[in-house]
Amino acid sequence: MRETRSDGELLRAIAADSDRGAFEELYRRYAPWLAARLRGRCADAGTVDDVVQETFLAVWRGTARHREEGDVAGWLWRIGSRRLIDVLRGDGARGRLRQALARLRHRDEASAEDRVLSGVEHGDLAGALVRLSPELRAVLQATIVDGLTTREAAVLLGIPAGTVKTRALRARKQLREALA
Repeated sequence: MRETRSDGELLRAIAADSDRGAFEELYRRYAPWLAARLRGRCADAGTVDDVVQETFLAVWRGTARHREEGDVAGWLWRIGSRRLIDVLRGDGARGRLRQALARLRHRDEASAEDRVLSGVEHGDLAGALVRLSPELRAVLQATIVDGLTTREAAVLLGIPAGTVKTRALRARKQLREALA
């Protein structure tokens, strides 16, 4: 039986030899995880599936190159989240409305990130985060947890970039006051 290859070995095999087996192994390893993360940002399963496919096509075609800095999951997340933003940006107001309605329908379901943030045991950070309004938490999640720029977060959340900045400032101020 063959030993499991590291992520780096898989990526090198894909880039150097177009190794289909390495690609399939990487896909099986990360596609379900990436789809689950993207579903936290987009309730449209078809869009999420398309973005996952586009992400892995970029890896296969070599249009996305891993610089062997950081972990592969984070690299795939950056590719996938940016592709999702591109798709949502293309949808315009209709897409934002569909996303807002989907979020309202699923607001009782906590995302994986929400569950992790709620479980943080550093001071009363978890309590302070829970007390933030959903709008402020969403901005913090997009900009801090997901590492998106202000402009990317604005597109993802369907709000102006200035609103993202204002909400981020308000959220940080409220967190400082709660943790002081």
